[in-house]
Amino acid sequence: MIKDIIEEAEKLEDQIQKLSTTEAELEANADEIRGLDQERTQLLSQCTNLSAADRVYLARHPKRPHITDFIDHLFTDFFEQKGDHLYDEDASIYGGIARYKGMPVTVLGHRKGRTMEENMKCNFGMPRPEGYRKALRLMEQAEKFGRPIITFIDTPGAYPGMEAEEHGQGEAIARNLAAMSSLHVPVIAIVTGEGNSG
Repeated sequence: MIKDIIEEAEKLEDQIQKLSTTEAELEANADEIRGLDQERTQLLSQCTNLSAADRVYLARHPKRPHITDFIDHLFTDFFEQKGDHLYDEDASIYGGIARYKGMPVTVLGHRKGRTMEENMKCNFGMPRPEGYRKALRLMEQAEKFGRPIITFIDTPGAYPGMEAEEHGQGEAIARNLAAMSSLHVPVIAIVTGEGNSG
């Protein structure tokens, strides 16, 4: 199963890290590191013809890149924008303005945490109505200024709690879908992990 392959690859990665903590160790252990890296690469090459359960496991793996990783590596001059300007801030939706290869863009996506504390703050990537309203605000702003919108999707779904329903969860999702279908700026959606409802 894929879980065993990933765990073994992580052990090899840990061994490589231990052998290369300093420049001197990296030089002294170069052959061993190269061998471990080849073994890890060969192990990961077995990740073909995955079952549905394996694909779900990979989509939910806690070490998958998060939206902040993509922003750090793909964009420059990122400026986060918070709040829905109506009620509250929802940390499970992360977005703002950035530059992609010099072009101004709006970046939006689901955010999950790496630790239990971060996950709780980000509601495990499950947006509340405030998050959808923040996303709508940023999309309308992108439309106004002619900025393309780049979205990163990684969510187990919309938050199903009573409070979310009381605050208009269904209406917020529907309003976003309607608004997105009438935008005149390009919208690129990238599924980076889970892609469930919401």
